[in-house]
Amino acid sequence: MRALVLGAGGQLGAELVHLLGTESAVPHAEVSITDGDAVEALIEGRKPEVVFNCAAYNAVDRAESERDAAYAINAEGPRLLAAACRRHDAWFVHFSTNFVFDGAGAEPYVESDVPAPLSVYGSSKLAGEENALREGAHVLVVRTAAVFGTTTGRSFPERIVQRAKAGEKLRVVSDQTVNPTYARDLAAAAFDLAGRRFSGVVHGVADGCAGWDEFARAVLAESGLPTEVESIATDAFPTPARRPPNGCLASIRYQPLRHWKDAVADWAKNP
Repeated sequence: MRALVLGAGGQLGAELVHLLGTESAVPHAEVSITDGDAVEALIEGRKPEVVFNCAAYNAVDRAESERDAAYAINAEGPRLLAAACRRHDAWFVHFSTNFVFDGAGAEPYVESDVPAPLSVYGSSKLAGEENALREGAHVLVVRTAAVFGTTTGRSFPERIVQRAKAGEKLRVVSDQTVNPTYARDLAAAAFDLAGRRFSGVVHGVADGCAGWDEFARAVLAESGLPTEVESIATDAFPTPARRPPNGCLASIRYQPLRHWKDAVADWAKNP
């Protein structure tokens, strides 16, 4: 597959580059997805079959006060990429988030459920989905949740392990549930979906859901760290942006990735 990966320096982008080869990597320093001329020149010059967009503004809380920046990257960038891909006959794969839902329901959200974001971040990501999909049938939006990996040092498991080793007290919210999704598994699924030319919206997440506190305990157990985790309510840890209490996704179009606990065990062997 002749492909390009925007946002190649992140945890998901790095895993895609590992699958596709280093020549697929497009670092931010080379091309900003908000620069329409640069995006056009990239797609026209490199002639990819598939473009994966992992670039995003994902500072969820800061987005509340940086709305323009969030929308430029999360909403306008995907439109520019999808339009350039349409003009040059490339498939476009864009990644989105469970934050497009309000999390008020009791069941995991599927592709046919109606989005209702609670935050600027979620709204900007939803706008990006809609902008990209309007550009044509060559667009696939992969929604995912709680992605974790090994490349940045900033993923949730990495931070939990770092804090445990530093002797910090761990207080983690228990009333927000997610599908902890390993970036390596998500990259493999995205590669498969692109190869089979899926389009529209697909939810790509790990099997199973967990509270963030349960996720933390599994990480510590697999890492051989006996640190205790205190479960707290969201209200005890106020943040500028509201989070969906039920952030779990499921799919009516694609099989779930491996169970999140199995993925955490694998991650702990390769931190």
